[in-house]
Amino acid sequence: MKLAVLTSGGDAPGMNAAIRAVVRTVDGAGSEAVGVRHGFAGLLAADWVRLGARDVGGIIDRGGTMLGSARCPAFKTAEGQARAVANLRAAGIDGIVVIGGNGSQTGAHTLAGLGFAVNGVASTIDNDLVGTDITLGVDTALNVALESLDRLRTTAASHDRAFLVEVMGRDSGYLAVAAAITGGAEAVAVPEFPTTPEALVATLAASRARGKKHAIVVVAEGFPGGAMGLAQAFKARPELGLDLRVTVLGHVQRGARPGAFDRLLGTRLGHAAATALLEGRHGSLYGLSESTVRAVPLANVAGRTRTLDPALLRLAEAMAR
Repeated sequence: MKLAVLTSGGDAPGMNAAIRAVVRTVDGAGSEAVGVRHGFAGLLAADWVRLGARDVGGIIDRGGTMLGSARCPAFKTAEGQARAVANLRAAGIDGIVVIGGNGSQTGAHTLAGLGFAVNGVASTIDNDLVGTDITLGVDTALNVALESLDRLRTTAASHDRAFLVEVMGRDSGYLAVAAAITGGAEAVAVPEFPTTPEALVATLAASRARGKKHAIVVVAEGFPGGAMGLAQAFKARPELGLDLRVTVLGHVQRGARPGAFDRLLGTRLGHAAATALLEGRHGSLYGLSESTVRAVPLANVAGRTRTLDPALLRLAEAMAR
């Protein structure tokens, strides 16, 4: 049997651990593993490379993805999808593991609908995939944000400053809320539950009245206007008495070296997805639910997004006293 693996969408810490697990699981079963370069674009270009156990040595601690990732609008067309499947079959590939987030698993579901054997591995720092409690890359990205918040709070306290810290999350506020809770932020702004700049100003004013001399506001990039937009609202209220700074963390959260949790999670999910293909089980996304690796039908995942739990937002607000 010949099985392929690809990474698609935004890179996430732990993707290489998952690639390694797929390749070594397949290799250990006496089958052949193939890596697809540059995501779904690699399927259309038949851009793949034979991978053995030694080829994935030394990658478990590396961020990003050794196979690369790229956008592929052509795969969204019927012609592109047909070409991808034709290329896979022409290469003698029997199944594929797709490592990625919402768009990637929608693509995996498309392949499954065309009769090709495919399993997915839940991987996105947004943590917004249906069917899993946590996705590959979230823990490392969160810890990068947390380390930054800890450092910014030190300088904020030294100068009585307010920092607006923008974290990644175009459509999902999970990273922002989790960072706000664990980093002791005074406020958080997310796209799912939009607030107004005036409300955030009032929150900081109340915090100031309770004796706080500095403040941290965590802003998800998808919040309307982002951190820079909020900065204008705060600057219009000089009576707050806070020296304001904006820090945009951006892609530093993606490129970090994966921590132990993401290395272990990537290994567990990659192994499970590959093992299932070897045993003739396909059409599922592999994620973590109640500390157990579980398979969820791709049909239940494609085109859906797991929304932010409002209880987390309430917790962040309760802790900001």
